[in-house]
Amino acid sequence: MRIEIVDYDHPDSQRLIEDLQREYVARYGEADITPVDPAEFSPPQGLFLLGYLGDEPVASGGWRVHESDEEDFRDGDAELKRMYIVPAQRGNGLSRRMLAELESAAALAGRKRLVLETGTEQPEAVALYASSGYERIDNFGIYRDDPRSRCFAKEL
Repeated sequence: MRIEIVDYDHPDSQRLIEDLQREYVARYGEADITPVDPAEFSPPQGLFLLGYLGDEPVASGGWRVHESDEEDFRDGDAELKRMYIVPAQRGNGLSRRMLAELESAAALAGRKRLVLETGTEQPEAVALYASSGYERIDNFGIYRDDPRSRCFAKEL
């Protein structure tokens, strides 16, 4: 898989994000309503990556900076968002590769910890993060009181 830095609103990014939102609707009955500004994923405040097999986008993921002046975050945090692998390519190690690239890029940008929110209807995501060294933390943001939400963090 070839990984490229792209804008959050790049056409290939938008296609995968729309597919991801449809998957959220299928699993949870609703899309992810977390407020997202595409500018948050532009260096140095963030990064968005796409993974390609040939010319086909098959994986996405990004991170955006958070600091301690925001509730639930601490200085040096970056929040992982929009991790997605197209269904036909799941089980091939692409999610681990994308996650490792995002972790490396965040660390190189001076981020100290990655945090993320996933949910009970995504057991494969929960397993990926747990097996990659992420530990459960208190739920944050708009999902603070959602019983289906699961938040994780990993020190970089």
